[in-house]
This record gives sequence, structure tokens and C-alpha cells, in this order.
Amino acid sequence: MPALRINMRKLKDALRLKFEGRQSHQQIADALGISKGVVTKYVGLAVAAALDWQAVAAMDEATLERRLLASPRPSDTYAQADYGRIHQELGRKGMTLTLLWEEYCAQVGDEYSADFPVKPWRYSQFCENYRQFAKRLKRSMRQVHRAGEKLFIDYAGPTIALTAHGKEIGRANIFVAAMGVSGLCFCLATPAQTARDWLGATAQALTFYGGVPQIIVPDNPRALVTVADRYEPVLTDTVQDFARHYNCSVLPARAYHPQDKPKVELSVLLVERWILARLRKFQFSSVEEVNDAITPLLQWLNQRAFQKLPGSRASVFAQIDAPALMALPLQAWEWAVFKTVRVHIDSHVEFEGHRYSVPNALVGLALELRVTTHAIEALHRGNRVASHKRCAHKGGFTTVVEHLPERHQHQAQWTPERLVAWGERIGVACAGTVRKMLDRQRHPEHAYRACLGLLSLSKRYGDTRLEAACALASSLGTCKYTHIRDFLLNRRDLVPTPATPEWTSPTHAHVRGPNYYQ
Repeated sequence: MPALRINMRKLKDALRLKFEGRQSHQQIADALGISKGVVTKYVGLAVAAALDWQAVAAMDEATLERRLLASPRPSDTYAQADYGRIHQELGRKGMTLTLLWEEYCAQVGDEYSADFPVKPWRYSQFCENYRQFAKRLKRSMRQVHRAGEKLFIDYAGPTIALTAHGKEIGRANIFVAAMGVSGLCFCLATPAQTARDWLGATAQALTFYGGVPQIIVPDNPRALVTVADRYEPVLTDTVQDFARHYNCSVLPARAYHPQDKPKVELSVLLVERWILARLRKFQFSSVEEVNDAITPLLQWLNQRAFQKLPGSRASVFAQIDAPALMALPLQAWEWAVFKTVRVHIDSHVEFEGHRYSVPNALVGLALELRVTTHAIEALHRGNRVASHKRCAHKGGFTTVVEHLPERHQHQAQWTPERLVAWGERIGVACAGTVRKMLDRQRHPEHAYRACLGLLSLSKRYGDTRLEAACALASSLGTCKYTHIRDFLLNRRDLVPTPATPEWTSPTHAHVRGPNYYQ
């Protein structure tokens, strides 16, 4: 075992007693509690470096160490490897130090010559040299978290099998969340790792903590992040809606940098060791059963005392994190999807075959629909311009009359019953004509304009003439608007109907009579 290097401050004291105090090596060794050989060694090194006490006193400890204890130079008999390139190569999948050492030996053998007589390091020394090089590269930064500032979320690698009748029917994925300061852990089983699972589990985590942090830090899953950029990651519209609902920010960690969220990485490890490992021998048939089994184990994990710190995760959370969290919103979060649509000329937008009205001033513009389980909201430049109850009837309409133009609002107020009632105020014949006009069409709406045109004739010709014209049209077997209009225009309704006498057949020889057929 190599001897420990002498402390530089004690070395300075030894050189001061030697050069300034003129004491012997034994006296210096007894005074400083070191061996006589050590004094002899370092005094000899100072003399060899041509140093006196004035020079030594003017130097700091680092300079004195470099003058007396210069780093040993690598042996000239061994070829030096490019450990920087070796470190990069090890990042490739399947690459090993053994393969790189063999390539290094082959390269040294090819470069060997009389002018360059070197040999390669042995494998053990080659690996030791690389380990020393790698130690200088690795740096760890201690993250300082503020109370209630960040919540870290992730999914554990292991999953739990779901079985039914002895067959596997699926896997339960384990969602894990951890607070920044206390590390209070939350875990939940979900059917998959879709965006709905991520955000739904996060919403339940916020309910579990009883508040909202300022920042939520996930990984970079495709379900949440559309562009995993190092500097400006792009989140999905649903994630941004989730952040707006809870009045917080979602800031993904850097891709392939788990050290950005060490709290949840540690929590994932604890969940795997203390919860999943204990459930390995149990069988579950549903995600709900898994969550029922997780609940008591999670409570035990959070109340488990720290090994080196006072208290537990639950107690530290109650003291530090919980008071700093923002309040939960009064309304529970609902899953929402967004879709860009354009307003049709009839002041409606379409979603899944059903049409919803929006203000007519937005005709032709592109709107954004926010669709939840029960409602549809139309947004224009971030402002809500319409809201409707969601309807699954394809081909149907959900219309707010106020959204239509003024001239269309009056037309939207007409119904078959109202048209018939107006016709009855004019007369029985007019009401019967309106019914026939509505019945002729496959859809009553197609006859609305003709009915309105018929009823409007009373303004020009009066109710009496219109009733007479409708009676004339009924006697002739027609109910068309154009025929009744022409009757009024040609004043046919004013011509009295002649009384036609009952016709009797004359008696003559060619009439057989009823007796002929008996």
C-alpha cells in the first residue's frame, strides 16, 4: 500500500524549521510528528529544486506541490490510448472495453517500428487508465428544490400482469409522482401510457397531494410532447389545456437526461422495491384491484422513517411542501381534445357528423373546438364564443337562434304546428291547404317557404279572398302556391260557382236499363 502524501502545510513547517531554524532532521520529525525519513526526503527535494525559505514562503500550497511533487510522466515504453474516442465508442450499443482494447493492441502493432519501439498496455492497466479518465468526466450537481415548486412524474419500467381464467389479458402500468422537497411518493396503476392515462393519473396525484405545484416535470413521452426539443419543447394542446386548468406549468426534462428528475427516479426505485416486489406473487384481474393493493403499501412507504434524516416523507411534506402548494380548482379536470374547424355559411360547425351553431359573424373563419365528454366549446383566438351540450346524433343540428342572422331567426321560429295555426286563423280551407303542402314533402322544412308564401298572400288580397282561393284549389285537387296565387291574380276566387243540376239520362230505345242485367 503506497504511503500517504504529507500535508502541504506541514511540509512548509518542516522546510521553515530546516532553512530558517537550522534544526536537525530528528528535531523536526519530533516537533511535527512525522518520521525522520520523510523530513530527509522533502528537504532533499527542495534542495534539488533550488528552493530556499524565502522562495517557499512566497509560494502557495498548489505551486509548492507542483515544484516538489511533479506528476509522473507516462512511461515512454507504452503507447498511449485515445481514451476520449474510447469513451464515445462505448456509447454505441454492444460495444465493450475488451473489443476496444483488442483494436488498440492491433493499432499499436501496426505502428511499431525501430524509431517508435512501444508496446500496448495490458488489459487490466488499460481498463484502469480508462476508469481514471472517466472519473474526471463525471460531474454531479446537487439540485436545490423549493417548497411546493415542482412535482416530478414518470412511469415505472416493470408492469403487473392482469389475468382471467388463467390467461393474461393485459398489463397494468405503474405511474409514479414525487414532490421536490419531501419526496412524498404517489403511485397509481393505469391500463396503458396514453395521454389520457398520463394526465388522468397526474390529476389524481394532485388530488392526493391536496394542492398544485408551480411546475410539473415529466419525461418526453410522445403522448405529451410533440417536439422533444432541448430548449423549446412543444406540448400537445391537451397538455396545455391541463396546465391552464390547474394554473401551473408543464416543463419536460431534457431527453435522455434522467438526472433532471432524480426525485421521481428514486421514487420509481422505491416503488419497485417496496411495492411491486411485494405484489409479485399476487394475481389481479383488473387495474382497480391493483390500485386497491397499492394503497396500503404506499401509505406505509410514505410514513417509513428516513435512514439519515429526521422524520418521514409524509411528515416533511406536511411541514414544508403542503403549505406552499396552490389550491386545487373548484371544478374537476375533464379530458378534452381540440380540433380546428371552419364555420359553414349556415353559421354552424361540424363535429362527428353533428352540427353546432356559432355566431353568424364568424362565418368562414377557422375556430378551435374544445371537446369534452359532455360539452363542446368553440374558441376564437382563445375566447369562448359558443358552448353546446355534446350530441351523438349524426346529421342533426344544435342551434341557438341568437347565433343566426336576424332575417334567419324569424324563419327558424317557424314550425309545422305554427304554420297550421296561422292558416286556421284565416279559414278552414286555408288550414287544410297548409297541411297538404306540408304532407307533400318528405321533410316538412322543404315546404316552409311555400307555406309562408301562401300565408303572405293575405296581406295583399285579404283573408276572405285567400280562404276562397284555397277552397277553389281544394275543389280542383291542387294545393300549389303558384295555382292559388294565379287564382287571386285572375280573380277566379270572385267568380261564383254555378249550381249544376243533377243530370238524368233521357229515355230512348238504346238504353237497356237495370232489368237487362238480371
